[in-house]
Amino acid sequence: MTSGYIALDYFDLGLAAILIALNGALSVWLRLGLARQFLVAALRMCVQLGLMGLVLEALFALVSPWLTGLAVAVMVSFAGYEVMSRQETRFRGFWAYGIGTTSVLFAGTLVTIFALATQIQADPWYHPQYAIPLLGMILGNTMTGIAIGLNTLTGQVRRERAAIETLLALGETRAVAFRPFVRTATRNGLIPIVNAMSAAGVVSLPGMMTGQILSGVEPMEAIKYQILIMFLIGGGTGLGVIAAVHAGARRLSDPRHRLRLDHLAAD
Repeated sequence: MTSGYIALDYFDLGLAAILIALNGALSVWLRLGLARQFLVAALRMCVQLGLMGLVLEALFALVSPWLTGLAVAVMVSFAGYEVMSRQETRFRGFWAYGIGTTSVLFAGTLVTIFALATQIQADPWYHPQYAIPLLGMILGNTMTGIAIGLNTLTGQVRRERAAIETLLALGETRAVAFRPFVRTATRNGLIPIVNAMSAAGVVSLPGMMTGQILSGVEPMEAIKYQILIMFLIGGGTGLGVIAAVHAGARRLSDPRHRLRLDHLAAD
């Protein structure tokens, strides 16, 4: 196998962008109403990744735990906002942002530190070359799982209000009354990562592995790293979804075992 990577220039990226333009044109032709969203999403992606490239170059040069921590805080903050923005029915007040952000922070940092201290063994452990990419992959998938889980939970609880209140009126605890909805929400939140692991290597070649192979890394070495990443993502997603859904269920009730839909924002 020939080692090395194929360098890309801006002309190559422009050629690839034609595919997005084609999608936009098809959207106009089919009247899907997505042409503007395609354009905005593509521009936003380019700007965000370009800025991230500049930030990472500075972080790699400085290797400061404080700056790495600041980058982590920014990433977690945006992940929490994305969780909140994907909810059809949000919690009131700080809880709309706090549940998702806290769950993402808990799961993402715990799993990332575990990987840095054991499998990766970076020196120092907070080196941004390893910490930031690992956290980014874990956060992205954990964020999606949490958003789906919380959205499922709030939607179900609002629809099944009568059933929950009946169980509570009959003397059941809030844990029992919410159990089937917590189970369904958790299951839905975990389905994307289960599907991703099931399809990896057969239906799809994950992005990280593909990028490593294109850059000249031996296939088996790239595969080992991809398996590690998938395990970390699966663990982080599981922890985050479970924490968020259970926190959401507790927020929708109180210590007196009453349903508290008033903690949800009005439609």
